[in-house]
Amino acid sequence: MRSTSELREEILAAARSEFARHGFAGARIDRIATAASASKERLYAHFGDKETLFREVLATNVAEFFQAVRMLPDNVPEFVGGMFDLSVRRPEHHRMVSWAHLEGLTLEPPSADGLPLPQLALAAIEEAQTTGHVDASWDPTDLIVVLLGIALAWAHWPDPAADTTSAEALAGRRAAAVEAAARVIAPSAGTPPTASRST
Repeated sequence: MRSTSELREEILAAARSEFARHGFAGARIDRIATAASASKERLYAHFGDKETLFREVLATNVAEFFQAVRMLPDNVPEFVGGMFDLSVRRPEHHRMVSWAHLEGLTLEPPSADGLPLPQLALAAIEEAQTTGHVDASWDPTDLIVVLLGIALAWAHWPDPAADTTSAEALAGRRAAAVEAAARVIAPSAGTPPTASRST
């Protein structure tokens, strides 16, 4: 017999697949319950309602997304490469965020163990600017958003060709994303590493 924690994890796993495929509105609790070999009553006992379950899955995915790739101040472009790899390997992460935006659900700031995850990336950007690896004129938050946009660009490209398992095609796209990031962060000529920005 499954323990309470085991059942909860199996429900979450089934919900991750269902929500990533169908979004919040299209997902069905009965399909999640069936996939988890649980009754709808047990599911509701653990999570209360469909939105609570969706939000828990979303928070888990976003936390995993930010924890999966560490940004190194002396190699920021490789962070984009790592995020590209993650988007290929685990597309449900950004799909969940896209569904939440499309359906008008308010997102909570991503965190793990109470720590705001984007702060780690922001700190890395600020260090990279101080040491001259990144153009100091960038606002760190703006830059992270731009870099994530580069990493996830193919995931949002409205063309059937975007969906491929070709190792050669994926390697080319990854290299292009890393190169684009390198050009975006390149320090401007004459800009000192520690240039201050107005806030």
